[in-house]
Amino acid sequence: MSESFDYVIVGGGTAGLVVAARLSEDADVSVLVIEAGADKRTDPALETPGLVAGAYADDRFIWPFKSTPQAELNGRHLRQDTGRVLGGSSLTNFMMAMFPSRTNLDTWAKMGNKGWTFDDLAPYFRKFSTSHPPSETIRKTLGGLSYYREDLAGDGPIQLSFDDQYSVMNENWFKTFAELGLEMKTDPRTGKAVGAFQNSSTILSGTNTRSSSVTAYYTDEIAKRPNLKVLTETIVQRITTATRDGLVVATGVEVKDKEGKVSTITAGKEVVLAAGTIRTPQLLELSGIGDRDVLEGLGIDVLIDNPNVGEHMQDHLMTSQQFPVKAGYPSADGLRDPAKFQSAFEQYASTKQGPLAGMGTSVAYVPLADRGGIMTQADRKALFDKYLSSNGPAPTPAQKREFRLIRELLETETEPAIQYLCFPGSLTVTTHPDTLTDMFTSHAPYDCIGIMALLNHPFSRGSVHVSSRDASDPPTWNPNYCSHPLDLEILARTVGFVEKIVNTPPYSDMIDPALKRLPDATGDDVETAKEIVRARTVSCFHIAGTCRMLPRELGGVVDERLIVHGTSNLRVVDASMIPLEPLGNIQTTVYAVAERAADFIKESRKAGGVAAPIA
Repeated sequence: MSESFDYVIVGGGTAGLVVAARLSEDADVSVLVIEAGADKRTDPALETPGLVAGAYADDRFIWPFKSTPQAELNGRHLRQDTGRVLGGSSLTNFMMAMFPSRTNLDTWAKMGNKGWTFDDLAPYFRKFSTSHPPSETIRKTLGGLSYYREDLAGDGPIQLSFDDQYSVMNENWFKTFAELGLEMKTDPRTGKAVGAFQNSSTILSGTNTRSSSVTAYYTDEIAKRPNLKVLTETIVQRITTATRDGLVVATGVEVKDKEGKVSTITAGKEVVLAAGTIRTPQLLELSGIGDRDVLEGLGIDVLIDNPNVGEHMQDHLMTSQQFPVKAGYPSADGLRDPAKFQSAFEQYASTKQGPLAGMGTSVAYVPLADRGGIMTQADRKALFDKYLSSNGPAPTPAQKREFRLIRELLETETEPAIQYLCFPGSLTVTTHPDTLTDMFTSHAPYDCIGIMALLNHPFSRGSVHVSSRDASDPPTWNPNYCSHPLDLEILARTVGFVEKIVNTPPYSDMIDPALKRLPDATGDDVETAKEIVRARTVSCFHIAGTCRMLPRELGGVVDERLIVHGTSNLRVVDASMIPLEPLGNIQTTVYAVAERAADFIKESRKAGGVAAPIA
């Protein structure tokens, strides 16, 4: 006799635990969460902010996905390490709390998603988090942060705070951007932001430990709810289904536990897929929902032929450069000295203070810029005209419409095209890194600081598809990075703008010109900059869009209430539903979407299981 629950949630990560916590507030419903990983919330490698890079070397915590060779990035294989623990990537990520712009989210609605504007999602950004203001010491170090608005605090369970690891490097970052005319004037949480600013982090103020979906939405009190059950170290192999009134009905899931026992669990009302941008499309395809050619090629019976499943993958590509610092300036590279690291570890263990208590990064949102600075309107127009003309393969009508909307975002001087990240140490990109930890191991015999540039709205689209009928086999992930030449062109210009940053005081005052930068090349000309991009670009682990929310005829997998097209009760609630990549780090958007999805599910239950359209 199989177990039965009203709601079965596949994936106990960033989104899944939000939905579970909210649904189980109603004592009259039963909720099951199934997570492939273990509960590791108190492991020091995950709980300690400054140890974040080390977690990516440990397969107990991550799914170590590797891409196919990327033709436009010198044939390199890129890593995509996603959380495989209760709490998912919210327990393994770099804790940066970044917020999308108004224009960015309004574009979701323009793409064909009614009821998905900035104003529609704004209440959910406040619902998932509580922001703690920067201290006076932090304000003084970072030049005041006069743009910060304490009235936008929110009242949710995820805690956002500012760590105390900022230094003269961060101070000089703010002063340099002010010199470049890019001083922040508005709080990014308002949906409008251009310039340098200090992001908050998902760190619990006072204890300086990570705040994640498992610590915030699966507290001891929530875990005691009799109507909520969480299975860990259990793999979902497929969704079980039936067909009623012309629609596919999710009846439950087939699972395999860590001992290898296979069983079926019944869902009385809904199955919610929250397994992430790679695993969610894989599970849909294993269950017969996807491209007919892909499924029949593996002998999988086709229930719903939708070639959009696993397609349209988007990501923030990140180009990294590192620069040697003069003696006397701080760098996290100093912690490679075993004695210094041991001292920092002991300090954190006893006081929750010191170098491991935070990240010490700062950021900037910048419109399209190059070596000369912010590009003029005429130069931006010429760039897009050149690469979005009729040359090359003709885009489909849906692609043409999407490219037009992305162009509108990137061509606007008030919309950040790029996120620049000021990092207090090395990020060394090797050709084929074994783990992400390798990238945070300095390859220079001297201390460095880094600058990374992320393209907020790429034109390239990748894919994720099943490689076999076995859910344990990793799917084939081909992100197609820079397959659209405009992405490479824009990223090359960001390398040029980094050159402008490092040659502008006071940031330039920290750089030691007698030592080699990595790579040992400058972005003064576009062609050299392109070579830097090809060799030094990695994923920022913000993959999205493989089951995106759009009308079926426009390339969608789920509708505006996140129900899979052709089904009555199967939803997708994770980053795979994102129709257009938001700017900055995406975890805040995923939390907000999950909060809204929980409301959708509650509304459907009140309506007798019918998913009413958004009014």
